[in-house]
Amino acid sequence: MKPIFLYVVFLVLVGCSTKSTENQSLETALDNFFSGEFNPQEPGGAVLVVIDDSIVFSKGYGLANLETSESITTNTLFNLGSISKTFVANGILLLAEQGKLSLEDSIIKYFPEFRDRSIAQRVKIKHLLTHTSGLPDIRDVASDTVFYLSAKDAENWYPITKTDSLLFEPGSQFEYSNPAYNGLALIIEKASGMKWQQFISTNIFKITGMQESTITDGPHPETGVSHAYVMNKGQWTEDDYGEEPTFAAAGNGGVWSSVEELALYERAIWNSTFLPKETVEVSRTAKRFDNWKGTQPFTANWSWFKHGETGELYSPMIGWSWFIGVTPNGEKIVGHTGSQGGFLCNYVAIPERKFFFVILCNAPLDVYRFSDKVMELTADHNQ
Repeated sequence: MKPIFLYVVFLVLVGCSTKSTENQSLETALDNFFSGEFNPQEPGGAVLVVIDDSIVFSKGYGLANLETSESITTNTLFNLGSISKTFVANGILLLAEQGKLSLEDSIIKYFPEFRDRSIAQRVKIKHLLTHTSGLPDIRDVASDTVFYLSAKDAENWYPITKTDSLLFEPGSQFEYSNPAYNGLALIIEKASGMKWQQFISTNIFKITGMQESTITDGPHPETGVSHAYVMNKGQWTEDDYGEEPTFAAAGNGGVWSSVEELALYERAIWNSTFLPKETVEVSRTAKRFDNWKGTQPFTANWSWFKHGETGELYSPMIGWSWFIGVTPNGEKIVGHTGSQGGFLCNYVAIPERKFFFVILCNAPLDVYRFSDKVMELTADHNQ
Protein backbone atom coordinates (compact mmCIF):
# COMPACT_ATOMS: atom_id res chain seq x y z
CA MET A 1 0.00 0.00 0.00
CA LYS A 2 1.40 3.43 -1.02
CA PRO A 3 1.78 6.04 1.69
CA ILE A 4 -1.14 8.44 1.45
CA PHE A 5 1.09 11.52 1.20
CA LEU A 6 2.94 10.00 -1.79
CA TYR A 7 -0.38 9.31 -3.52
CA VAL A 8 -1.49 12.88 -2.93
CA VAL A 9 1.79 14.21 -4.29
CA PHE A 10 1.35 11.97 -7.34
CA LEU A 11 -2.12 13.38 -7.98
CA VAL A 12 -0.88 16.94 -7.58
CA LEU A 13 2.00 16.35 -9.98
CA VAL A 14 -0.29 14.74 -12.54
CA GLY A 15 -2.69 17.65 -12.20
CA CYS A 16 0.11 20.20 -12.59
CA SER A 17 1.48 18.35 -15.59
CA THR A 18 -1.92 18.29 -17.29
CA LYS A 19 -2.55 21.95 -16.56
CA SER A 20 0.93 22.88 -17.76
CA THR A 21 0.38 20.98 -20.99
CA GLU A 22 -2.97 22.69 -21.50
CA ASN A 23 -1.42 26.10 -20.91
CA GLN A 24 1.46 25.35 -23.24
CA SER A 25 -0.99 24.30 -25.93
CA LEU A 26 -3.03 27.48 -25.41
CA GLU A 27 0.11 29.62 -25.43
CA THR A 28 1.20 28.04 -28.72
CA ALA A 29 -2.23 28.56 -30.28
CA LEU A 30 -2.36 32.21 -29.21
CA ASP A 31 1.19 32.87 -30.36
CA ASN A 32 0.58 31.21 -33.72
CA PHE A 33 -2.48 33.38 -34.26
CA PHE A 34 -0.93 36.70 -33.26
CA SER A 35 2.34 36.00 -35.03
CA GLY A 36 0.32 35.74 -38.21
CA GLU A 37 -1.53 38.99 -37.53
CA PHE A 38 1.36 41.33 -36.65
CA ASN A 39 4.18 42.27 -39.02
CA PRO A 40 7.42 42.41 -37.00
CA GLN A 41 8.58 45.47 -39.02
CA GLU A 42 5.38 47.49 -38.56
CA PRO A 43 3.30 48.87 -35.67
CA GLY A 44 1.78 46.06 -33.67
CA GLY A 45 0.59 45.33 -30.19
CA ALA A 46 0.88 43.48 -26.89
CA VAL A 47 -1.45 40.79 -25.59
CA LEU A 48 -1.91 39.32 -22.13
CA VAL A 49 -4.32 36.61 -20.96
CA VAL A 50 -5.07 35.66 -17.34
CA ILE A 51 -6.94 32.44 -16.49
CA ASP A 52 -7.74 31.45 -12.91
CA ASP A 53 -5.72 34.45 -11.73
CA SER A 54 -2.56 33.22 -13.50
CA ILE A 55 -0.94 34.79 -16.55
CA VAL A 56 -1.01 32.10 -19.23
CA PHE A 57 0.06 34.27 -22.15
CA SER A 58 1.89 37.57 -22.46
CA LYS A 59 3.77 38.74 -25.53
CA GLY A 60 4.55 41.79 -27.65
CA TYR A 61 4.62 41.99 -31.45
CA GLY A 62 5.83 44.59 -33.93
CA LEU A 63 7.46 47.96 -33.36
CA ALA A 64 6.78 50.60 -30.73
CA ASN A 65 8.66 53.26 -32.70
CA LEU A 66 9.23 53.06 -36.44
CA GLU A 67 12.08 55.58 -36.35
CA THR A 68 14.16 53.72 -33.78
CA SER A 69 12.87 50.20 -34.58
CA GLU A 70 12.21 49.66 -30.88
CA SER A 71 10.30 46.42 -30.40
CA ILE A 72 7.04 46.15 -28.50
CA THR A 73 7.28 44.17 -25.28
CA THR A 74 4.75 43.35 -22.59
CA ASN A 75 6.12 46.31 -20.64
CA THR A 76 5.67 48.81 -23.49
CA LEU A 77 3.40 51.71 -22.53
CA PHE A 78 0.45 52.39 -24.84
CA ASN A 79 -2.09 55.16 -24.66
CA LEU A 80 -5.25 53.45 -23.39
CA GLY A 81 -7.77 55.79 -24.96
CA SER A 82 -11.11 55.42 -23.21
CA ILE A 83 -9.95 52.63 -20.92
CA SER A 84 -8.58 55.67 -19.05
CA LYS A 85 -12.16 56.47 -18.05
CA THR A 86 -12.17 53.53 -15.63
CA PHE A 87 -9.32 55.15 -13.69
CA VAL A 88 -11.17 58.47 -13.53
CA ALA A 89 -14.34 56.70 -12.35
CA ASN A 90 -12.40 54.82 -9.69
CA GLY A 91 -10.87 58.12 -8.58
CA ILE A 92 -14.37 59.51 -8.11
CA LEU A 93 -15.37 56.42 -6.13
CA LEU A 94 -12.29 56.75 -3.89
CA LEU A 95 -13.28 60.33 -3.08
CA ALA A 96 -16.83 59.19 -2.36
CA GLU A 97 -15.43 56.58 0.05
CA GLN A 98 -13.47 59.37 1.73
CA GLY A 99 -16.63 61.45 2.10
CA LYS A 100 -15.28 64.24 -0.10
CA LEU A 101 -18.08 64.02 -2.64
CA SER A 102 -21.29 62.14 -3.40
CA LEU A 103 -22.36 60.59 -6.69
CA GLU A 104 -25.66 62.38 -6.07
CA ASP A 105 -23.94 65.79 -6.12
CA SER A 106 -25.22 68.12 -8.80
CA ILE A 107 -22.36 69.42 -10.92
CA ILE A 108 -23.33 73.01 -10.15
CA LYS A 109 -21.42 72.41 -6.88
CA TYR A 110 -18.21 72.06 -8.87
CA PHE A 111 -18.98 74.25 -11.89
CA PRO A 112 -20.95 77.31 -10.72
CA GLU A 113 -19.92 79.05 -13.94
CA PHE A 114 -22.51 77.14 -16.00
CA ARG A 115 -24.39 79.58 -18.21
CA ASP A 116 -27.68 77.81 -17.47
CA ARG A 117 -27.49 76.95 -13.80
CA SER A 118 -30.69 74.91 -13.95
CA ILE A 119 -28.97 72.47 -16.32
CA ALA A 120 -26.02 72.03 -13.97
CA GLN A 121 -28.40 71.51 -11.05
CA ARG A 122 -30.15 68.62 -12.84
CA VAL A 123 -26.99 66.85 -13.97
CA LYS A 124 -25.32 64.77 -11.26
CA ILE A 125 -21.96 63.06 -11.00
CA LYS A 126 -23.65 59.69 -11.50
CA HIS A 127 -24.94 60.90 -14.88
CA LEU A 128 -21.46 61.86 -16.02
CA LEU A 129 -20.15 58.44 -14.97
CA THR A 130 -22.79 56.59 -17.00
CA HIS A 131 -22.89 58.78 -20.13
CA THR A 132 -26.49 59.69 -19.34
CA SER A 133 -26.06 63.41 -18.58
CA GLY A 134 -27.72 64.67 -21.74
CA LEU A 135 -25.02 67.33 -22.04
CA PRO A 136 -24.25 67.94 -25.72
CA ASP A 137 -20.68 67.85 -27.01
CA ILE A 138 -20.57 71.35 -28.52
CA ARG A 139 -16.80 71.57 -28.91
CA ASP A 140 -16.01 72.95 -32.37
CA VAL A 141 -13.02 70.69 -32.92
CA ALA A 142 -13.26 70.54 -36.70
CA SER A 143 -12.88 74.28 -37.22
CA ASP A 144 -10.30 74.84 -34.48
CA THR A 145 -8.01 71.82 -34.68
CA VAL A 146 -4.89 73.84 -33.79
CA PHE A 147 -6.39 74.88 -30.44
CA TYR A 148 -7.55 71.35 -29.65
CA LEU A 149 -4.14 69.84 -30.37
CA SER A 150 -2.97 71.16 -26.99
CA ALA A 151 -6.28 71.81 -25.16
CA LYS A 152 -6.33 69.97 -21.83
CA ASP A 153 -9.28 68.89 -19.67
CA ALA A 154 -10.39 72.38 -18.66
CA GLU A 155 -10.34 73.67 -22.24
CA ASN A 156 -12.31 70.68 -23.48
CA TRP A 157 -14.86 70.97 -20.70
CA TYR A 158 -15.34 74.73 -20.93
CA PRO A 159 -17.63 74.72 -24.02
CA ILE A 160 -19.97 72.30 -22.24
CA THR A 161 -20.56 74.88 -19.49
CA LYS A 162 -21.95 77.25 -22.13
CA THR A 163 -24.69 74.93 -23.35
CA ASP A 164 -28.24 76.26 -23.18
CA SER A 165 -30.05 72.95 -23.67
CA LEU A 166 -29.83 69.23 -22.99
CA LEU A 167 -30.13 66.41 -25.50
CA PHE A 168 -32.44 64.64 -23.04
CA GLU A 169 -33.28 64.69 -19.36
CA PRO A 170 -30.35 63.40 -17.27
CA GLY A 171 -30.63 59.67 -16.59
CA SER A 172 -33.23 59.00 -19.25
CA GLN A 173 -31.02 57.99 -22.18
CA PHE A 174 -27.47 57.07 -23.16
CA GLU A 175 -25.10 59.24 -25.21
CA TYR A 176 -21.39 58.44 -25.04
CA SER A 177 -19.53 61.55 -23.89
CA ASN A 178 -15.80 62.26 -23.79
CA PRO A 179 -16.23 65.75 -22.26
CA ALA A 180 -18.13 64.18 -19.36
CA TYR A 181 -14.90 62.54 -18.27
CA ASN A 182 -12.93 65.75 -18.71
CA GLY A 183 -15.44 67.20 -16.26
CA LEU A 184 -15.05 64.26 -13.86
CA ALA A 185 -11.27 64.68 -13.90
CA LEU A 186 -11.73 68.32 -12.91
CA ILE A 187 -14.12 67.29 -10.13
CA ILE A 188 -11.39 65.00 -8.75
CA GLU A 189 -9.10 68.03 -8.60
CA LYS A 190 -11.68 70.20 -6.90
CA ALA A 191 -12.60 67.54 -4.32
CA SER A 192 -9.08 66.27 -3.61
CA GLY A 193 -7.13 69.52 -3.79
CA MET A 194 -4.51 68.03 -6.11
CA LYS A 195 -4.02 67.44 -9.81
CA TRP A 196 -6.16 64.47 -10.79
CA GLN A 197 -3.18 62.79 -12.43
CA GLN A 198 -1.35 62.91 -9.08
CA PHE A 199 -4.42 61.63 -7.25
CA ILE A 200 -4.68 58.57 -9.51
CA SER A 201 -0.94 57.95 -9.34
CA THR A 202 -0.92 58.09 -5.54
CA ASN A 203 -4.14 56.20 -4.85
CA ILE A 204 -4.16 53.62 -7.66
CA PHE A 205 -0.85 53.31 -9.52
CA LYS A 206 1.40 53.19 -6.47
CA ILE A 207 -0.91 50.99 -4.43
CA THR A 208 -1.30 48.42 -7.20
CA GLY A 209 2.36 48.37 -8.25
CA MET A 210 1.81 50.14 -11.57
CA GLN A 211 5.22 51.77 -11.35
CA GLU A 212 5.65 52.73 -15.00
CA SER A 213 2.11 53.82 -15.85
CA THR A 214 1.60 57.55 -16.36
CA ILE A 215 -1.04 60.08 -17.40
CA THR A 216 -0.83 62.84 -19.97
CA ASP A 217 -0.61 66.24 -18.32
CA GLY A 218 0.01 68.74 -21.06
CA PRO A 219 3.09 67.51 -22.90
CA HIS A 220 3.09 64.05 -24.38
CA PRO A 221 5.43 61.66 -22.54
CA GLU A 222 8.57 62.14 -24.61
CA THR A 223 10.25 58.85 -23.76
CA GLY A 224 9.33 55.38 -22.61
CA VAL A 225 6.09 55.07 -24.56
CA SER A 226 5.04 53.66 -27.92
CA HIS A 227 4.02 55.91 -30.79
CA ALA A 228 0.81 55.38 -32.73
CA TYR A 229 0.44 55.15 -36.49
CA VAL A 230 -2.22 55.11 -39.19
CA MET A 231 -1.87 54.03 -42.78
CA ASN A 232 -1.90 57.03 -45.14
CA LYS A 233 -1.47 56.47 -48.88
CA GLY A 234 0.36 53.22 -48.30
CA GLN A 235 2.69 54.67 -45.64
CA TRP A 236 2.57 54.52 -41.86
CA THR A 237 2.06 58.04 -40.50
CA GLU A 238 2.37 58.98 -36.84
CA ASP A 239 -0.96 59.90 -35.23
CA ASP A 240 -0.85 60.63 -31.52
CA TYR A 241 0.05 63.67 -29.44
CA GLY A 242 0.61 66.68 -31.69
CA GLU A 243 -1.22 65.16 -34.65
CA GLU A 244 -4.59 64.14 -33.18
CA PRO A 245 -6.93 66.89 -31.83
CA THR A 246 -8.13 66.44 -28.21
CA PHE A 247 -5.30 63.98 -27.46
CA ALA A 248 -4.11 66.28 -24.66
CA ALA A 249 -7.51 66.08 -22.94
CA ALA A 250 -6.47 63.43 -20.44
CA GLY A 251 -9.65 62.74 -18.47
CA ASN A 252 -11.26 60.88 -21.35
CA GLY A 253 -8.12 59.13 -22.62
CA GLY A 254 -4.85 60.15 -21.00
CA VAL A 255 -3.64 57.04 -19.19
CA TRP A 256 -0.57 55.19 -20.53
CA SER A 257 0.05 51.65 -19.36
CA SER A 258 1.26 48.20 -20.38
CA VAL A 259 -0.47 44.83 -20.53
CA GLU A 260 1.59 43.70 -17.53
CA GLU A 261 0.53 46.66 -15.39
CA LEU A 262 -3.10 46.43 -16.47
CA ALA A 263 -3.08 42.86 -15.18
CA LEU A 264 -2.00 44.32 -11.82
CA TYR A 265 -4.87 46.83 -12.07
CA GLU A 266 -7.51 44.18 -12.71
CA ARG A 267 -6.17 41.97 -9.93
CA ALA A 268 -6.26 44.94 -7.56
CA ILE A 269 -9.91 45.41 -8.46
CA TRP A 270 -10.62 41.71 -7.84
CA ASN A 271 -8.77 41.84 -4.52
CA SER A 272 -10.33 45.12 -3.32
CA THR A 273 -6.87 46.63 -3.01
CA PHE A 274 -7.91 50.25 -3.39
CA LEU A 275 -11.71 50.08 -3.25
CA PRO A 276 -13.91 47.96 -0.96
CA LYS A 277 -15.45 44.83 -2.45
CA GLU A 278 -18.96 46.23 -2.16
CA THR A 279 -18.00 49.40 -4.03
CA VAL A 280 -16.34 47.39 -6.79
CA GLU A 281 -19.44 45.24 -7.16
CA VAL A 282 -21.70 48.30 -7.39
CA SER A 283 -19.35 49.93 -9.90
CA ARG A 284 -19.66 46.84 -12.11
CA THR A 285 -23.43 46.59 -11.85
CA ALA A 286 -25.58 48.07 -14.63
CA LYS A 287 -27.29 51.32 -13.72
CA ARG A 288 -30.90 52.03 -14.59
CA PHE A 289 -32.27 55.34 -13.33
CA ASP A 290 -35.94 55.79 -12.46
CA ASN A 291 -36.63 58.13 -15.40
CA TRP A 292 -35.06 55.84 -18.00
CA LYS A 293 -36.82 56.09 -21.37
CA GLY A 294 -34.31 54.35 -23.61
CA THR A 295 -34.76 50.93 -25.15
CA GLN A 296 -33.98 47.79 -23.20
CA PRO A 297 -30.30 47.23 -22.39
CA PHE A 298 -28.46 45.01 -24.82
CA THR A 299 -27.41 41.85 -22.96
CA ALA A 300 -26.94 39.22 -25.67
CA ASN A 301 -23.27 38.33 -25.24
CA TRP A 302 -19.76 39.64 -24.75
CA SER A 303 -19.39 40.85 -28.38
CA TRP A 304 -21.44 43.89 -27.40
CA PHE A 305 -18.12 45.44 -26.32
CA LYS A 306 -17.38 46.00 -30.00
CA HIS A 307 -19.80 48.88 -29.94
CA GLY A 308 -19.16 50.35 -26.53
CA GLU A 309 -17.37 53.41 -27.91
CA THR A 310 -20.13 54.45 -30.30
CA GLY A 311 -23.22 53.49 -28.33
CA GLU A 312 -24.87 52.40 -31.57
CA LEU A 313 -26.49 49.35 -29.98
CA TYR A 314 -29.61 50.64 -28.23
CA SER A 315 -28.77 51.38 -24.59
CA PRO A 316 -25.60 49.70 -23.36
CA MET A 317 -25.50 48.25 -19.89
CA ILE A 318 -23.06 50.49 -18.07
CA GLY A 319 -21.91 50.77 -14.49
CA TRP A 320 -19.60 53.41 -13.11
CA SER A 321 -17.71 53.65 -16.42
CA TRP A 322 -17.58 49.88 -17.00
CA PHE A 323 -19.51 48.34 -19.88
CA ILE A 324 -21.27 45.18 -18.80
CA GLY A 325 -22.52 42.18 -20.71
CA VAL A 326 -23.03 38.46 -20.23
CA THR A 327 -21.18 35.48 -21.62
CA PRO A 328 -23.05 32.74 -23.50
CA ASN A 329 -23.18 30.74 -20.24
CA GLY A 330 -24.61 33.68 -18.31
CA GLU A 331 -21.61 35.06 -16.45
CA LYS A 332 -21.05 38.78 -16.07
CA ILE A 333 -18.39 40.19 -18.38
CA VAL A 334 -17.03 43.69 -17.90
CA GLY A 335 -14.57 45.84 -19.76
CA HIS A 336 -13.88 48.87 -21.88
CA THR A 337 -12.55 49.59 -25.32
CA GLY A 338 -10.13 52.40 -26.07
CA SER A 339 -9.18 54.32 -29.19
CA GLN A 340 -7.28 57.56 -29.67
CA GLY A 341 -5.23 58.59 -32.66
CA GLY A 342 -3.68 55.38 -33.95
CA PHE A 343 -4.05 53.54 -30.64
CA LEU A 344 -6.75 50.87 -30.38
CA CYS A 345 -7.26 48.68 -27.31
CA ASN A 346 -9.63 46.25 -25.63
CA TYR A 347 -9.87 45.30 -21.95
CA VAL A 348 -12.16 42.39 -20.96
CA ALA A 349 -12.70 40.53 -17.67
CA ILE A 350 -14.93 37.78 -16.32
CA PRO A 351 -14.48 38.41 -12.58
CA GLU A 352 -16.19 35.21 -11.42
CA ARG A 353 -13.60 33.16 -13.28
CA LYS A 354 -10.65 35.44 -12.57
CA PHE A 355 -10.34 35.61 -16.33
CA PHE A 356 -8.92 38.66 -18.04
CA PHE A 357 -7.34 39.68 -21.28
CA VAL A 358 -6.10 42.94 -22.70
CA ILE A 359 -4.95 43.83 -26.19
CA LEU A 360 -3.09 47.11 -26.75
CA CYS A 361 -2.21 48.18 -30.30
CA ASN A 362 -0.36 51.22 -31.66
CA ALA A 363 -2.19 51.09 -34.98
CA PRO A 364 -5.92 50.75 -35.76
CA LEU A 365 -5.74 46.99 -36.16
CA ASP A 366 -8.72 44.69 -35.74
CA VAL A 367 -8.65 44.29 -31.96
CA TYR A 368 -12.27 43.14 -31.98
CA ARG A 369 -11.51 40.19 -34.23
CA PHE A 370 -8.44 39.54 -32.09
CA SER A 371 -10.70 39.56 -29.03
CA ASP A 372 -13.07 37.09 -30.66
CA LYS A 373 -10.12 34.78 -31.24
CA VAL A 374 -8.91 35.03 -27.66
CA MET A 375 -12.39 34.16 -26.41
CA GLU A 376 -12.58 31.26 -28.86
CA LEU A 377 -9.19 29.82 -27.94
CA THR A 378 -9.79 30.17 -24.20
CA ALA A 379 -13.38 28.87 -24.30
CA ASP A 380 -12.47 25.49 -22.83
CA HIS A 381 -11.01 27.25 -19.80
CA ASN A 382 -14.15 29.33 -19.21
CA GLN A 383 -16.92 26.76 -19.11
